[in-house]
Amino acid sequence: MKKYWPRWLLGLFGLALVGCSTADNDMAGGNIQAVNHTLNNINWLSVNGYRADGGGGRSCCIILPTKWRPGLKANIEWEVDPEPYAKIKRKTTGYGFDEDAWAAHEAKFQRHNTILDIPEWSGTESCGLSVHFLTCNQVKVTTSCWGYGSPNNPIKEPLDMKEPAVCPK
Repeated sequence: MKKYWPRWLLGLFGLALVGCSTADNDMAGGNIQAVNHTLNNINWLSVNGYRADGGGGRSCCIILPTKWRPGLKANIEWEVDPEPYAKIKRKTTGYGFDEDAWAAHEAKFQRHNTILDIPEWSGTESCGLSVHFLTCNQVKVTTSCWGYGSPNNPIKEPLDMKEPAVCPK
């Protein structure tokens, strides 16, 4: 009996640890969606280190808890091309842009970052994370399962917004 005591104790300890696991700690993957409300181009974005395409559509993946909890943050970084329709000199032979012309255009790219609270979702209804890029380098995020344009989506700003002459502080 004495030689089974350590195994029994380890088994009991293992069961106790399993009992500590809760749905509050469960994580799941979701898509990141960029919604650009500006006339600039969003080249790329990153949310908590998960990089995505800034051109719209959905990119895989971001890991979020299955249940919302207070204190969830989105650390968002993004790159803006403020002149997406600029005429850039092409190479005289082959394809692509002239290297010097591209370097001059790329030098105008702007990088920004912000940290936002991730809004609460009910139950396990998270539908990934939508990042909305607004004028004056403002950003909003939502986990709504309703697509942009739906009356149920919390983000109401229009698309193709022009930058104001002066941005609010």
